[in-house]
Formats: sequence, structure tokens, C-alpha cells
Amino acid sequence: MTKAMLTVRLDEETERQLADILAHEKTDKSELIRRLIVERWLNLQAGRTLIDRRGGHPEHLLQDAPPDLSERANRKKAINEYLKERHS
Repeated sequence: MTKAMLTVRLDEETERQLADILAHEKTDKSELIRRLIVERWLNLQAGRTLIDRRGGHPEHLLQDAPPDLSERANRKKAINEYLKERHS
């Protein structure tokens, strides 16, 4: 992982506010900025579905699966057969 340098110019009031936050949260500037970035990034992700956040649907996941595989009994049977083949 590479680290990037970040220079930020703050006015006196903002600098005081930053010092208060750092003292209250008992952290340093780098850690605070990392947490704020992650928090903001997660907020941006909130509108996306889990599938979107994970990169979309796998292209070839169930391409050869029977159409009735969504039924529990059929899934259990298919898993059982797969495990038997794999371990024989």
C-alpha cells in the first residue's frame, strides 16, 4: 500500500475545531482523516445495492443450472450430488 502526502490549509477557527476533535477522540490527524474519508465513502455507497458494491452479478455463476434450482428441495439435491461427486 502506498501512502500519499496531503497538505491542507485551515483557517484559525477550523484549526481550533480540529484540535478539539483530536483531543476528544484521542487520535491524530492522519487517523481522523482516514476515518472521515471512509465514513463519507460509505455514505456514498449507501444508495448502491449490495450486488453493485460487490462488482455486479457474476457472469457465469449459474449458466448451466436447471431453471428450478431456486426451489429449496432442488438446491439441496444438487448440493448433495455435487458433494458426493467431489468426495468419491
